[in-house]
Amino acid sequence: MWTSAAPLEITPGDRRVLESWVRAHQTPQSIALRAQIVLAAAQGHPNNRIARELGVTRTTILLWRRRFSSGGPEALTEVAPGRGRKRSIPPEKIAEILQLTVSSQPQGATQWTCRRMAQATGVSPDTVNRIWRDHGLQPHRIKTFKLSTDPHFIEKLNRAGKPGDSIR
Repeated sequence: MWTSAAPLEITPGDRRVLESWVRAHQTPQSIALRAQIVLAAAQGHPNNRIARELGVTRTTILLWRRRFSSGGPEALTEVAPGRGRKRSIPPEKIAEILQLTVSSQPQGATQWTCRRMAQATGVSPDTVNRIWRDHGLQPHRIKTFKLSTDPHFIEKLNRAGKPGDSIR
């Protein structure tokens, strides 16, 4: 026979945050679901009932109760290491695309396009676009894009991280 879990301890401030996440239209559904789990657990509902009402497993309820207890609301927004889709483009291919983008021009053109770069490197145009976006490159904007003469540009670009970060 299962015994009911003790109600989850939750501060009024945390309750307000979780309730706002559940109500907000822009909250990712995964985070809203986690917030609903914690709020139901704080009301003292049994784990099996919460699982049944929210369409998840009892194990999921136990996981998010435990994560909230140890990390508060912020823990509900984190993805555990090793989760999610693995990268399918090797770092060498990314480096090749970045190097070509910043140090060369395609034959018969003034700048690279996603399609032309994709043909030159053997990947899809979406992959090129994603790599350029992740590194803040916009070679199709001829008025603002300049080829770099800095031999360490790629290294600095990778170190800078997100678009908008300083590359100095």
